[in-house]
This record gives sequence, structure tokens and C-alpha cells, in this order.
Amino acid sequence: MNEKKALRSMKRKKFVTNSIVHVLLSILAVIWVFPIFWVVLTSFRAEKGSYVSSFFPKSYTLDNYKSLFTNTSVLNFPKMFTNTLIIAIFSCLISTFFVLSVSYCMSRLRFKMRKKYMNMAMILGLFPSFMSMVAVYYILKSIGLSEGAMIRVALVLVYSGAAGLQFYIAKGFFDTIPKALDEAAYIDGCTKWQVFSKVTIPLSKPIIVYTVLTSFMGPWVDFIFAKVICRANADYYTVAIGLWRMLEREYIDKWYTCFAAGAVCISIPIAILFIFMQRFYTDGLSGAVKG
Repeated sequence: MNEKKALRSMKRKKFVTNSIVHVLLSILAVIWVFPIFWVVLTSFRAEKGSYVSSFFPKSYTLDNYKSLFTNTSVLNFPKMFTNTLIIAIFSCLISTFFVLSVSYCMSRLRFKMRKKYMNMAMILGLFPSFMSMVAVYYILKSIGLSEGAMIRVALVLVYSGAAGLQFYIAKGFFDTIPKALDEAAYIDGCTKWQVFSKVTIPLSKPIIVYTVLTSFMGPWVDFIFAKVICRANADYYTVAIGLWRMLEREYIDKWYTCFAAGAVCISIPIAILFIFMQRFYTDGLSGAVKG
């Protein structure tokens, strides 16, 4: 009898605890989703200007999206979107290769200065990257990458150049892959590159997805480096600079709702990339030798 009472009491406590946790999580979810919901509503708002008397729009329209892509006389959003997409794709490809290569070397290879390099990378990672933006700009200017079409090249170099220092997370994942797999591949006559490309990489889909997403999102949302390097070259602005310009004093009344529409549009490529790659979030080591 006492055991039944204790069991009922335990179930009741568990139910109360789970209910409290779910309520708190629901409140946090509403707080997190609320700004996104507001931006989406504002993107369809027919009233212009940044100040309105009601939270919900009085009327809805698609003109904000239409104007965003057709009204290019002042702010050429399609060109900014194209610039950002090109820069983000190339930066993503180069950064992903750098991060995975350095991570594999730090995890599997043993060489002189390895520990010192890892310590140096950790120390440099403590400082925000924009601390070096003035020096980076003058270096790019001295080699002719701060004007014209070379601005895109400069941004790709800036975003991908230091990617190799961000190897700690991927290295931790590679450390979990049994070295017995590498040794078996070496016995079969594989080179280090073949082990990396044909053994380790196929087992590392989760960390590859993470690296691709972070490498793409960095250039996609960056404002500081893009503003410093682009300066007044409007033809090479990225979407971050374009959205910032829409909130300036001379544009805010006319472009505020277009700003909300632009914010929705720039989230689409990231959402598509995540939806496409989330199927690779599986355990790459399933069925592998455990050691």
C-alpha cells in the first residue's frame, strides 16, 4: 500500500515538474518568436513610416516586396543580395575546406609546434576579429583589393583567411573517430589524403553541416568588415549594409516596411540551406568500429 502511495506521489511530482518546465519553455518560445512574427507582419504592412499606432497592420500589401526588388534608383537590393550570395558561397567553400583540413591535422597528426599553434589559436580567438579591421583594410588597399570588382575578392579573403583558427569544435569531433579506422586504411595502402577524404570525411557529416552553416552565415550577416571595405562603393554593398541604409534618416519613412521585407528575404537562403542539410545530422559513426 505504501509503495502505491509513493509511486502515485512520484508520478504527481513528475507531472508538476514537467508542467512547469513546459510552461517556461512555451513562454521562452513566445518571447523568441515574437520579434520574428512582428517583422513578418511589418513586411506586409501597407502604412508607410516607422511609427504606427497599432501592433497589427490596418491593411496588408505585397508592394513592399515588389518595391524592394524593383525600386533600384536609390538602394539596389537585388544587386546587394547577389553580391552577398556570391561572397557567402565562395567564403563558405574555402572556409569549410580550411577548417576541416586544419582540424584533421590537429587531431590526427603529431608535429613540432602543434601545441603552441593550438594555444596561439585559442588566445587569438579570445579577441574580436574586428579589432584588426583597420590593419586588414590597409593591407588590402596596398595590394589593390579595395576598389572596384576586387572588393568581392577582398571580402572572400577576409572571411575565409582566418577560418583555420576556428578548428577546435571540428577537432573535438575528429577526436571521437576511432583511430583504428585510419590504421586499417593505412594497412590497405591509403595515403593520408585518402584517409582524410574517403574515411574521415564520410563519417563526419554532422560537423561538416555545422561548419558549412556557420561559414555561410558569417559573411551573410556581417556588417562591420563589409562596411569598412566597401566604404562608399554602393555597387558592391552587401545586404547588411543595404538594410542599415534603409534605416537612415533620409530613407526610413519610405523604406522602413521594405526593410522588414528585406529582413524576411535574407532569412530564406539560410532556411533553405538548413532544411537541405539537416538530413545529414545523423550519427556518422553508426556501424563503425568503436575504440
